[in-house]
Amino acid sequence: MSVNKVILLGNVGKDPDVKYLDNNVCVANLSLATSERGYTTQTGTQVPERTEWHNLVFWRGLAETVEKYVRKGDKLYIEGSIRNRSYDDQNGVRRYVTEIFVDNMEMLGSRSSQKTTSSDNMSSAQDQEQPKQQVASVDSAVNDDLPF
Repeated sequence: MSVNKVILLGNVGKDPDVKYLDNNVCVANLSLATSERGYTTQTGTQVPERTEWHNLVFWRGLAETVEKYVRKGDKLYIEGSIRNRSYDDQNGVRRYVTEIFVDNMEMLGSRSSQKTTSSDNMSSAQDQEQPKQQVASVDSAVNDDLPF
């Protein structure tokens, strides 16, 4: 058994490049930056911040969502798998590319929070009612077990 799973949390480096293939299937590509903070070791050695760039590929409905809502600078949480491919450039030189094929995406930050505020309010109101009901049933179960 093997696992090919990637989880990234980072910032979009440029607006998505979206294309529709002949069969009307949408594909979107964008770059995502992830960073590790710099630090100073106990001996005083300074380790600088390190930024990695990742090529993300979105297909079909997820690509259409990216086209509508994702822009440069947005913060994304993504889950996907790593794929490597090669191609020959214009000069006949073989090039290698590592891409993340995205299976799941969550938009984070202020713009996505504003979009989901109304539905979040409704679900949070429902969530607040459920725990109260659960607490009441737990309390009654505890009271039933008491010998007095």
